[in-house]
Amino acid sequence: MARAPTTSDVFNAVGDIHRRTILDVLLSGEKTVSAIARDVSLPQPQASRHLRVLGEVGLVTCRADGRRRLYRLAPEHLRPLHDWVAKYEQAINVRLDRLEDYLEELQRQGEDDGS
Repeated sequence: MARAPTTSDVFNAVGDIHRRTILDVLLSGEKTVSAIARDVSLPQPQASRHLRVLGEVGLVTCRADGRRRLYRLAPEHLRPLHDWVAKYEQAINVRLDRLEDYLEELQRQGEDDGS
């Protein structure tokens, strides 16, 4: 099944390295577009375009503070991504548990053979 366009899909929106970097920058709190552009080493118009995409999928909010616009992370909208990754995390944990059981069995066998 094909994914929706970037502007309406969290998965596609975070697929871009620049947008993920912007999200990382916003972990520390609200910032202006010029501060974000500086922090991610992008021209301001390019940072603005990435912020627009992130805003359209709900990952970033913007509020006016006089003439400035302050952008803030809205991490609650990462839930679909979190839920998707959690399925794989569970599968990995099951495999690691089986590996741990196998290694413990090998260790017991080695102790039994050495007695």
